[in-house]
Amino acid sequence: MSIHVGIDVGGTFTDAVAITEQTSVRGKSFSTPDVTGGIFGALAVLQERLGLSVDEFFADVDRFVLGNTIVTNAIDQMKFSRVGLITTAGFKDTLRIARSARGEERDPHDLAPYPSVVERKHILEVTERVDARGHIIIPIDLEDIRRQVRDLIENHEVEAIAVCLLWSFRNSDHEDAIAGVIRDLYPDVPFTLSSELTPVYREYERMVTTVLDAAVKPIVANHFQHLEDQLRDAGLRVNPQIMQVHGGFLSVKETVKAPINMFNSGPVGGVAGARVLSTKVGRNKILTADMGGTSLDAAAIIDGELRIVPRARIGEFPTSLTAVEIESIGAGGGSLGWIDGRGLLRVGPRSAGSTPGPVCYARGGKVPTVTDAALVMGLINPDYYLAGSIDLDADLTRSVMKSELAEPLGLGVDETAFGMYRLAASQMANAIRKITVNRGHDPRGFSMVNFGGAMGLFSAAVAMEVGIQEVIVPANAAVFSAWGLMHADAMFSQVRTTPWTFDDDAAALEASFAELEANAETWFKSESIPDSSRELIREADMKFAGQIFEVTTRLPVGVIEETTKDAMRSQFVTDYEAEFGKGTAWTESEILLINSRVRALGKTDTDHLAGNAVVTVPADAAQYQRQIVDPLSGSPLEVTVYRGFAAVRHAEGPCILEEADTTVFVPVGATAEMSDLGDVIVTLPTHRHDHS
Repeated sequence: MSIHVGIDVGGTFTDAVAITEQTSVRGKSFSTPDVTGGIFGALAVLQERLGLSVDEFFADVDRFVLGNTIVTNAIDQMKFSRVGLITTAGFKDTLRIARSARGEERDPHDLAPYPSVVERKHILEVTERVDARGHIIIPIDLEDIRRQVRDLIENHEVEAIAVCLLWSFRNSDHEDAIAGVIRDLYPDVPFTLSSELTPVYREYERMVTTVLDAAVKPIVANHFQHLEDQLRDAGLRVNPQIMQVHGGFLSVKETVKAPINMFNSGPVGGVAGARVLSTKVGRNKILTADMGGTSLDAAAIIDGELRIVPRARIGEFPTSLTAVEIESIGAGGGSLGWIDGRGLLRVGPRSAGSTPGPVCYARGGKVPTVTDAALVMGLINPDYYLAGSIDLDADLTRSVMKSELAEPLGLGVDETAFGMYRLAASQMANAIRKITVNRGHDPRGFSMVNFGGAMGLFSAAVAMEVGIQEVIVPANAAVFSAWGLMHADAMFSQVRTTPWTFDDDAAALEASFAELEANAETWFKSESIPDSSRELIREADMKFAGQIFEVTTRLPVGVIEETTKDAMRSQFVTDYEAEFGKGTAWTESEILLINSRVRALGKTDTDHLAGNAVVTVPADAAQYQRQIVDPLSGSPLEVTVYRGFAAVRHAEGPCILEEADTTVFVPVGATAEMSDLGDVIVTLPTHRHDHS
């Protein structure tokens, strides 16, 4: 048996999928603080459901792909290793000056500086200078560097070092010299050079990215050493593959070189899976909505393409990373309900996590969560949560909802639960608007793919609020990100600042791309990717003269010559107007090319795997009536509940589709149909329900 395994470590649950040529199984386990415990818990579920012993299971695994939250958690919780920073004299306060305290907030009380990753006393300045063309103006003093490095390690006891010098992306000699000193004096101390990690201009974003990468390196190194040792001891023969922020996976060896690229790796797996699903169901405009225990992650897929953005935000921090655009908000199943200083009900972004979890888990949770609200409303069956593997305490939940929120607000328990539901749904709808309306797209032309165990309860309400008329619930919705990980490609991405205009020689730009592609070819060989699976993509970040930020454009295939300039210029104008609207391009202005980027893809072949080709009716299939609070109106509503929807495959709303690991609410006027592959398509009414 050949087994492909995908693991997605979330804030509350660790999800797992195993696919063979004959069958597909999935499982969940509570996530653990050390991450590894949740992974092995989920693997044990897969092993049991495949009917294999531990030795047989691990011996048969031919592919192991992991979406890991260890970097995401470190950044979200601001729990880093002690990091030192070496920078050019005079630029010690770059991180604090940032780009001033300006942002989207209009309340001056909210215009706070970014959180501090490195203490100011751990930032050391070195005398050196390179100009914008890469010429050395002031040579570096190696004796001074040795003194600075010793000071950081021995007096400040830093665990990692970030090196970010001015204009080092034009000439890396000085950063390379510092690296040589660190290796010579302290060979076991991890460090990050900005000229290797992100050789692009804008020193602030480059410095943030470099510091974050160095700050998580000791954490990641310890975690992967522990995880790999345990997997090897269990009998795993293959090397784990780790999902990256840019939408592809890398080996552990490559991942530990730049662990910051693991940020959001689990959610990226869900977006990769949605791209596969969009082709399967024949939809060219897809919005993804992934609701887990701690957050909702939303993304857009148009014509099979993920939106890849430069200068991605990592948590609160602006960076120079290239990443899949995912809009994340703190609205998950574990998001806490609370009352603010004005006496108003609020939901999130704080979360109960897996420990203690929602009140209904009866594991010590004392503050109502979104999951608790859904239970109070009758949307969740307390006796069939995760097929009955977790008992939910409905009486305790109503009692805590009453004492903690309902009574202080002067509302009934059902009213309070409905209020939490509507607040969470509205926040999710705003996330959808940010990736559609704010980008010039009409959400009414999209289908929504919802996944994550909790999203089915909210998808109809969210979709109707923004005008979407079709919701697609994948057959493996509860573990869809884990499934998507197995369908992602291996990917190596490298970017470099290469200032160029259309008046410059085409050969100079071609030489820059050729150098990046040579690095990509080296990666292909190191990862043993066959020639038939290789693909190289060229991209450029361009802007009109006088503008601040760039738009990424995919360049035509082939060598860049004088004759290809017109096609490049035309493609940039097309991409610019797709982003900002027809007629917005400054066609009279000069076009500047700032960054060259090459993405190397190692295509993954999963067509031979069984996936969800066979739809089976569960043994506990049933149909019954239940009284709920209508999520759209707040009024009492009787619905039909279909446990094991495969038994009927068609239903009219209002109803609830109750599966072992997910639940879907279908509102009044909507219909639900199951495809031959087990995906459920919910067609929503065109009118909006009255929420008053």
